[in-house]
Amino acid sequence: MKEFDFIRQYLLRRANDPEVLLGIGDDAAIVRPRPGFDLCFSSDMLLAGRHFFEDVDPADLAYKILAVNISDMAAMGAKPRWVLLSAALPVLDENWLGAFCNSLFHLAEEFNITLIGGDTTKGSYVFNVSIIGELPQNQALKRSGTKVGDDIWVSGHLGLAAAALNHHWEKIVLPPEVFKVCEQVRLRPIPRVALGQSLLSVASAAQDVSDGLAQDIGHILKASGVGAHIFADAIPTFSLLKDSVPPAVLYEYILAGGDDYELVFCAPQNKRDDVMAAARKSNTQVTCIGKITEGCNLLITDANGQVVVLDSLGFDHFG
Repeated sequence: MKEFDFIRQYLLRRANDPEVLLGIGDDAAIVRPRPGFDLCFSSDMLLAGRHFFEDVDPADLAYKILAVNISDMAAMGAKPRWVLLSAALPVLDENWLGAFCNSLFHLAEEFNITLIGGDTTKGSYVFNVSIIGELPQNQALKRSGTKVGDDIWVSGHLGLAAAALNHHWEKIVLPPEVFKVCEQVRLRPIPRVALGQSLLSVASAAQDVSDGLAQDIGHILKASGVGAHIFADAIPTFSLLKDSVPPAVLYEYILAGGDDYELVFCAPQNKRDDVMAAARKSNTQVTCIGKITEGCNLLITDANGQVVVLDSLGFDHFG
């Protein structure tokens, strides 16, 4: 199979999207934004051996490379609309491509996303997705809006993906039933798009948890010029995982493990009812885990009030 045969057979799918004036097939795509909306742009690159195992199932791989980009839109409160996919592939294996593309388009259709372009080349597995979303003008969730006294919240459960990775790396051995749950979360994170949109008039700042909660909340603190106090034992995780690893290891996973793709967000205390209403509307669990404080430091304590010290705050591509 040749490059353009691959594009025509697997990627060229017509979508019923009135804002796409010209899709795959020309030198560039053309979209027409709706009046009254701002556009959000984001891009993520994933490399074999760095972000995923080379023997990963192609359906799981396709799901994740799109899901992690959708998560960026969720963190902004944006509705994901269009994506561009660039891929380096060592060979064009039709069975592999069929499973990959079917999964990719299945997730795209779930969120009404249209693939409008990209690029392909021969090489080691590398994928880059650029995603474009839209949201009502001047309503984006940013990192810079939180204030002293705000609550800190997270969605879902943290630490599961990190636990699964460490099981793969043979640093821990999880019981089979625990590994199964953690591995599913690692491979197929759920982008919190509905929650992000429901928080547009509620949250003061937001960020998706991709590199580790401690590191990612740090971006909010720096952008807003504030500090934070996080209560480690309030952070929600898988109950059976608590029984499978020592407390210090669990803290590392939930605070610095990363790969969670949940949302961490801040909101004024007087909007707690609104936060819970947004959670119910989006059918998403949310948990208050701390407060925004004066200064610029991040303080993490356990149930006994002791400071939790981490070896690392999160993932660093050049670390």
